[in-house]
Amino acid sequence: MTAEKGSRSWVESANGHPDFPLANLPLGVFSRDGDEPRGGVAIGNFILDLRAACEAGLFGGEALSAAQAASGNSLNAFFALGATARKSLRGALQELLGEGNSQRERLKGMGESLLQPMDRCQMHVPAKVGDYTDFYVGIHHANNVGKLFRPDNPLLPNYKYVPIGYHGRASTIDVSGATVKRPNGQTLPPGASEPSFGPSKRLDHELELGIWIGQGNARGESIPIGEASGHVAGFCLLNDWSARDLQAWEYQPLGPFLSKSFATSVSPWVVTPEALEPFRCAQPPRPEGDPQPLPYLYDEQDQQHGALDIELEVLLLTDAMREKGLPAQRIALSCTRNMYWTVAQMVTHHSVNGCSLQPGDLFGSGTLSGSSADSLGSLLEITQGGKQPLELASGETRTFLEDGDEIILKARCRREGQASIGFGECRGRVIPASS
Repeated sequence: MTAEKGSRSWVESANGHPDFPLANLPLGVFSRDGDEPRGGVAIGNFILDLRAACEAGLFGGEALSAAQAASGNSLNAFFALGATARKSLRGALQELLGEGNSQRERLKGMGESLLQPMDRCQMHVPAKVGDYTDFYVGIHHANNVGKLFRPDNPLLPNYKYVPIGYHGRASTIDVSGATVKRPNGQTLPPGASEPSFGPSKRLDHELELGIWIGQGNARGESIPIGEASGHVAGFCLLNDWSARDLQAWEYQPLGPFLSKSFATSVSPWVVTPEALEPFRCAQPPRPEGDPQPLPYLYDEQDQQHGALDIELEVLLLTDAMREKGLPAQRIALSCTRNMYWTVAQMVTHHSVNGCSLQPGDLFGSGTLSGSSADSLGSLLEITQGGKQPLELASGETRTFLEDGDEIILKARCRREGQASIGFGECRGRVIPASS
């Protein structure tokens, strides 16, 4: 069964669903009423319980092995199986959930033992993250931030040769919906000669694509660029929360530390490379005069088909908006085509020194701002470092995030002849710092 436009499911809410039609089928880890977390698949307004499906004998062969690996309390074992097993499970799921399944009445009769209502379930981080690396591949964000600090030289010379990144903190990655406590730390107030300690006053969000690693590589061996895309298990949304005042004081000479490690939010569903295949596109050409990537980072197939066309959205919801019954306000609309480096180039560069990647490792793309004022993926850029407050429909203004503010990230893929798919939401609400 194909996932082309017109493919329908006997799960009625999946047909025309903005995020989870039959063409998507992302995987995640859920629980209900405090029971044990387990693997599931999003289909319309429901979660297909993979453990229940396996016990009911709904899969066979390689699809059964893949479903069993994905039915535990993390997806690491499933990620480790690689693309062949992932495709087998996807094919079986499309057959199982497709409108033409001859057993659909039996499956409907299984009710909530098979399909759990999504709004009654709790989602969890889909994999146990061993290592987390945040990249900086959003060219417009890099330029915008560089201009704030180096107006005459916004991009350092290495940017167009190296997929820049830093190692983040896996222990503070949390799933959408978890609150984000404002961090304490050292800052150097304007005009001061010594730092002070206290809550961050310049808390910010960053709009990013998350990349889940599947099969890894042995230590000391690198992943060739032509094989790198095969090491990606899926994608999510990622908010790299940032304390800009802590960052300004600490980042030289070794880069981000406490300004980033206090919180990272991810959306709960892992959208597979297969679901995104119709939305692949050519990597945008480099501007004239930019250097060609070094040979280990260049593959013609990757340049022609290695980019993704995913619409990215940021919304802000404040306490005042909630009190007035106002909806969240869109503050940015961008796209993954703003990535200067492809995902495959990120994977290859990360491993080229012999660093071993492992199933469940997580990459962040870096902030994916666009070139226009309405496509900026952080308040640092939107407000020009706090100099130009953002005006909200509620009558409020923001330079940086206040307690009670909630950032909501969304993503959508659209293409003529294909069912549109989404990622679900990545939400995080700011709560006050510890006293």
